[in-house]
Parts: sequence; C-alpha cells; structure tokens
Amino acid sequence: MITIRIFILIIFLNISCKAQSLYFPPLNSDTWDTISPTSIGWCPDKINDLLSYLGNQNTKAFILLKDGKIIIEKYYGTFTKDSSWYWASAGKTLTAFLVGIAQQEGFLSINDTTSKYLGTGWTNCTVQQEEKITIKNQLSMTSGLNDGVPDHHCTLDTCLNYLTDAGTRWAYHNGPYTLLDNVMQNATGQTLNNFATQKLKNPTGITGAYFPSGYNNVFVSKARSMARFGLLMLNNGNWNGNQLLTDANYFNQMVNPSQTFNKAYGYLWWLNGKTSYMIPTLQLLFNGTLNPDAPSDMIAALGKNGQLINVSPSTKLVFIRMGNAPGVGEVPINFNDSIWKKINLSMCGVTDVNDREEYNADVKLFPNPASNQLYIQWNVNNYKVQITDISGRKVFEDNDYENSKQINSSQFESGVYFIKLINNKEYVRNLKLIVQK
Repeated sequence: MITIRIFILIIFLNISCKAQSLYFPPLNSDTWDTISPTSIGWCPDKINDLLSYLGNQNTKAFILLKDGKIIIEKYYGTFTKDSSWYWASAGKTLTAFLVGIAQQEGFLSINDTTSKYLGTGWTNCTVQQEEKITIKNQLSMTSGLNDGVPDHHCTLDTCLNYLTDAGTRWAYHNGPYTLLDNVMQNATGQTLNNFATQKLKNPTGITGAYFPSGYNNVFVSKARSMARFGLLMLNNGNWNGNQLLTDANYFNQMVNPSQTFNKAYGYLWWLNGKTSYMIPTLQLLFNGTLNPDAPSDMIAALGKNGQLINVSPSTKLVFIRMGNAPGVGEVPINFNDSIWKKINLSMCGVTDVNDREEYNADVKLFPNPASNQLYIQWNVNNYKVQITDISGRKVFEDNDYENSKQINSSQFESGVYFIKLINNKEYVRNLKLIVQK
C-alpha cells in the first residue's frame, strides 16, 4: 500500500511540475501573457517573412505559443480575435479527446463494437462484417468500409459498404468517424455540445460549439480557443493542475501509431517523426517523416482549407492557423511543413554585420536530409562545430578545427537541427540540418 501511495504521489508531482512550467491563461478572460520574440533570440525580419507568407496563403488567424505564452498573434483582413471560424477535420482531435473522457468515466470502451451504440444495420454490411467494427477502428481510420464511395462524408447506411475486415486497412474515411458523435451521444445520454461543455470547455475556457454541416458536425470557435486546446494537449490533458484526461494509457495511444499501416496516424491525430506515412485517398506508403521541417515529436490536427493545430512537447511550441484554402487537398500536409520552415528561419542566429559577411562563405553540408552519416566541408580552416536541436539543446560539439568534419548522425533522432560553425574570429555560419531515419 505504501508503494502504491508513493507511486501516485510521484505521478501527481510530475504533473504538477509540468503544469507549473507552462503558463495557462485565466478562464473566461481575454488576458493572455506574451513573450517578445527578440527576448528569446528570434529575428523580427524572419518573423515578418513568416507573417507575410501566411497572409499570402489566405490566412485569417495565426497564433504561436512558447511555454503557453503568446509569442506571435496575427489576424488578417477583417478577422479579429473575436471572430469565429470552423475547425474542419482539425476538430477530429476534439472528438478523440472526448472519447477518452467518456471511456475513463465508464460510458464506453473503445474496444466495444460500434453496433452496441448505433444498433445493427448502421452500415450496408452483413451483421457479421459490421460486428467486427469497433470504436477503436473509427478512431484509427481502420473500419474496413469502402472510402471510394462518391461521398466519403456520407453517414447513411447505403454509403457505408464493406471492402475488407475492420482492422486490416487504413483509409481516411470521414463517414465512420462522424458517427462517433452518435456513439458518444448514445453512450453518455448527452448531446455532443453538452458533453463537450461540461468535460472540456468549462475547465479550459474554450468557447465555441458543434454545428451540423451536411453529414458532418463541425466545431466553430475563436482562434484563441483553438490555441487553448493545443496548450491542453501540450500538457498531456492537464489544464493548470486540473487533469481532465486521467487515462494516461488512452492519451499515450492517442498520440502514437494506432495501427501498423499508417505510422503517422494515432487516434485522429497526425504524428511526425515516423519512418513512413500515408495520405488520404491513396493506398500508398511514403518513406520518411510526415513533416521533415517540424520537430520529430510534433503532433498535428490537420483540417480542410488549412485549419491547423501543431503541438511539440520538446520545444513547448504550439501553433494554430485558421483561414481559407492555401492550396488543394483535404489534409494540408505540405502547407503545414512550409509553416515550420518559416518558423525555423525565425529562430535564426545571424544578427550582426560580421555574421552576415561570413554567412556567404562556401560551406558544404551533405547529405541533407541525413540518416547515418553527415559531412561538413568548408574553405577556411578554423571552424569548430556545434549542433543544437530545435529547442536549443546542444547535442554535439567539437572544438577540433579542420576543413571538414564527418559526424555520426545516427545518434540524433529524426527532426530539425541547427549547425553553428564558429571560427577563432567569432564569425558564425549557421546551417539547418534535417535528420530522417
């Protein structure tokens, strides 16, 4: 009994310490502490480039948090912090979180068959085929239902046709996901909005609501509410000491691969830093990480027309983007990575005249992205090498001045790194490295 109490105390202290290291804006208030980008070494001109890029990509709102505090907040056109916008498929992550709460409170188990809550005949399958589909299959996009129907958003039984057994195929299929809302309502005996208000919105200060749109239920809120949810996820479902999602096992499953087919997909969350990934509509496996320019531990909510939430625990960064379509595609994977490219450039170290003079020196870095070995060559003969990860933590240093350096990059996790070459005149050359495994 004493051992159990000590274990519980350790967990509580860990949660409390983490909560104390992050800032949480007060409930029911517009107050939100800020950090000046220059105070942490970010470069204003690069931030302006980021904001200009976002503006040119039909963005309405962009917020970047560091340690919970606002480092960048920008609204475009007539859109303001009091304007509301839809989350699209980024709202899937809200559903995943609420399912976890429903499970921890005993309303359901994700291993239950969907038919337990929707009744038989909710699909166009046989009873035997339908009984194999569970809530977990809906969360992981492995229902086995045919996503090649004319409208994969359709939730009618005539649209939900058998293709293969549940759990044997990953496919981005909106219809089975949307029916999680009905599962939740039947399991809890509450409307989706009432359950979300009680279990999520009131404890965090999130505002907004679900609205029907065709077959879908779409969450609509202000930009800062989206940022609040990102901050909640950054702190493992804990809001300023209040642990909303107490089922740590479920949270861990939600933000890790939920099946073996698409390693970059958890429970309705997209995952970075994996060895391969799949994308909607295609049954193809792409080698490499989902967003090479993002931290390897980044998780993302990706919605149509570029509704985005990104969370990186290692850097304690959260960003959200609301707006109109930056391009094509239901899940804007490439657009998400392009934002990280601009963020990485904002964390620059080339700030004075001497730096800029040396910055154009002939330095070769290859291969980039790197896997097992990395080579750096330069013309001057007095550089030392420092490598930091995206959070600023030093992961490599060598003071041996040479014209080249071979580094074993297999010691680094997949992600973005910054290489600083310093010579005896204090001139600095900054390079960005991507490690992919």
